[in-house]
Amino acid sequence: MNSALARLWDSDVGYSFRSSPVAMAAAIVALICIFCSVFAGFVAPHNPFDLTTLELSDARLPPAWAAEGSTKYLLGTDDQGRDILSALMYGARISLAVGFASVMLSVVLGVGLGLLAGFYGGWIDAALMRLCDVMLSFPAILVALLIAGVGRALFPNAQDSLALAVLIVSITLTGWVQYARTVRGSTLVERNKEYVQAARVTGVTPMRIMRRHVLPNVMGPVLVLATIQVATAIITEATLSFLGVGAPPTSPSLGTLIRIGNDYLFSGEWWITVFPGVMLVTISLSVNLLGDWLRDALNPRLR
Repeated sequence: MNSALARLWDSDVGYSFRSSPVAMAAAIVALICIFCSVFAGFVAPHNPFDLTTLELSDARLPPAWAAEGSTKYLLGTDDQGRDILSALMYGARISLAVGFASVMLSVVLGVGLGLLAGFYGGWIDAALMRLCDVMLSFPAILVALLIAGVGRALFPNAQDSLALAVLIVSITLTGWVQYARTVRGSTLVERNKEYVQAARVTGVTPMRIMRRHVLPNVMGPVLVLATIQVATAIITEATLSFLGVGAPPTSPSLGTLIRIGNDYLFSGEWWITVFPGVMLVTISLSVNLLGDWLRDALNPRLR
């Protein structure tokens, strides 16, 4: 493992990363956000979702540097007395989990269908591409809103895990199209190359050719697209939660926290919605910057 990391660090991609201050800063910020969210139970000063620890007398306290602030709550509290800093860590955990899970499912579904469409062609290619055209004709947020809303309506008393699963599925069904079209285009180029023709002549099955030969050569654009789509999935989840059809109220994500704070924005309690918004922008921006760097690093024309 150490030798593999050393080779990666000394490779062209590693050199590109070391020579890009923006990429290094974005990676540090993203790692800090991920670490704080994953280990929120150890890092967060409070458990904002433990009802036994909430004190309504501490509700809507300003940040610690304000006149009425308390050092016990560095970023203030919300309308229920929950610590904003701790809520950000726990909320980011849900947003990141939904974002990464939906992107992984989108990659699996989109890459698989794209390989089939590009390698076999014919009616399979035509049917899958027409399905992609239909999906692209609807706004992604509208499709996700419809699926998530129907799922919440069919399972109104569902557990938090089932509600999050519906949310992940709704984002996945709107995100696989770009992977399918990207992989299909790359596969159309790769299937006519000599190494694929040689594998066919030697009797290798089509599924093995796609899995062992074509797939590794079309994954470069997919990795770049997946990195950028993580930020898009997080923003989509936050939008759905803001509209009330995303994460359940008992497990609020960043979007839910922004929606709660929006009710108190004009009454002066700006910190309830501003800090979750800043957290959402920070995560999305750092991931997008990493995606831009990875796109340039994997592009041989820019070397």
